[in-house]
Amino acid sequence: MRTKYALLLLAGVLIAVSILFAVIINKTHDTQLDLIEINDVVKTLSTDWDDIAAGQMLAYPTNGLDFVVFDTEGTALLATREGLVTDLTSATRERYIMVDVISGDHVVGKVAFFNDIQASLDKQREQLMGAAVILVALLAILCAVYTFYLHRKIIMPFGKIQDFATRIAAGNLETPLEMDRGHLFGAFTESFDIMREELHRARENERSANQSKKELVASLSHDIKTPVATIQAVAETMEAQTLLEGTAQLTEADQKTAERLQIISAKARQIDSLVTNMFHATLEELQELKVAPIEIASTDIAQLIHNADHEERARPFTLPECIVLADSLRLSQVFDNIVGNSYKYAGTPLEITSAFEEDRLMIALKDQGPGIPEKDLSLITTKYYRGENAEGKSGYGLGLYISKYLMNQMQGDLFCENHADGFSVTLVLQLA
Repeated sequence: MRTKYALLLLAGVLIAVSILFAVIINKTHDTQLDLIEINDVVKTLSTDWDDIAAGQMLAYPTNGLDFVVFDTEGTALLATREGLVTDLTSATRERYIMVDVISGDHVVGKVAFFNDIQASLDKQREQLMGAAVILVALLAILCAVYTFYLHRKIIMPFGKIQDFATRIAAGNLETPLEMDRGHLFGAFTESFDIMREELHRARENERSANQSKKELVASLSHDIKTPVATIQAVAETMEAQTLLEGTAQLTEADQKTAERLQIISAKARQIDSLVTNMFHATLEELQELKVAPIEIASTDIAQLIHNADHEERARPFTLPECIVLADSLRLSQVFDNIVGNSYKYAGTPLEITSAFEEDRLMIALKDQGPGIPEKDLSLITTKYYRGENAEGKSGYGLGLYISKYLMNQMQGDLFCENHADGFSVTLVLQLA
């Protein structure tokens, strides 16, 4: 709408200036002399010719006209002012009006009346030049105003849309597009911003779905490892007992049982390896595991420890009765990791102690193994770090890293210590 008004204004200015030019060009400039006044001057000169010829006429009527009087020989006898021509040839060349002076029946001289046609032409030219200057100035002003208008209403909005499209292509869906209905792209900016919001919503839904899927895979992978390890341990124990009982005389049935137990143990190791690889690949992309701490009793924690200790290496222990903040599922994963590491690296009985410290419950799981080198102690809870004692043993260096992360998410903590007679991992739980 504003563009329409601007074009109408421009057209109006052009029409007005065109009319002005037409008026100036068609204007008739009065370059004619009054014949009555000329006749009066000529009549007076005819009457007083003798005095003029004798040079005795000092005062004469001019009627506002400029003229020069010549005799028949072309000699100038008098002039109304200085600066007029002094001979007939010049008068003819400069377009003076020639009128004969008649005394009696004879032409006694001529009067050359000055007619300033050039001044009129110069005046008309000046008017045309002024009109042209005004036209050019108006056009320049209109062009400047319209250029500014185009820059504000078209170029700048288009640049914003271009920057917006670049941000969208780069994946930035957070920054909205400023909406302004005052320019030509106003309706488009609203549509583009709605598109951005829909893309952002779709991306968030996709991210949430992928996150949930990864968390599910990571959680299941980690949870499957414990029962698989238990199956493997039980199968190996049964195989060893079968072979031990049949040392003296191994029957065919015992032999088949031992072979089947070997197959079960091998398949359990294979499943454990596959699950570990799947868990490792998922954890690479997973930013965090979901933890939802709630109030649980210390008796439930004791049961989680017994569930993790499938080889029953933990010595009898008791936990003080209290309520702590923890996620049972994630806490069971922590105990599985710690007890599993004890089985792998120490292979000794486990001593479990507990104590209160301010508003926290401290649970320490201590083995009688050789511990780990002091230089590795501060690094074993970092991702993928494996100490010197892990050489030749399976694993990815993730167990204690995940355990510490889960404990921190439950508002607790985990730390490790070397002792003269072993190695301990202490869990810190927040009292409810």
